[in-house]
Amino acid sequence: MEGNFDGKEFVNKIGETISAKGKEVSDKAKDVAEIVRLKSQIKSCEDIVKRNYMEIGRRYYELHASTPEEHYAEQCIAINNAQDNIAEYEQKIKEIKGV
Repeated sequence: MEGNFDGKEFVNKIGETISAKGKEVSDKAKDVAEIVRLKSQIKSCEDIVKRNYMEIGRRYYELHASTPEEHYAEQCIAINNAQDNIAEYEQKIKEIKGV
């Protein structure tokens, strides 16, 4: 009997489709969670790199601020100027507070 509607088969196909879509969504959710976890680990590693670059720079500055190599001179001068400005601003704050 062609063209006959088989309700049981129809319900089974819908169930299979829903099940397949559910697995697909679940797999996507797992992928997204894994990507988020990996991006978090990347950020942690980048933070470690950044902190250590800064520490290297700080140590270089402490050792060579008065006689930096030519390609570091501009940055050392900028640091010196910023530190002078900080000291000046802190002094002005003390004056305003009457200390």
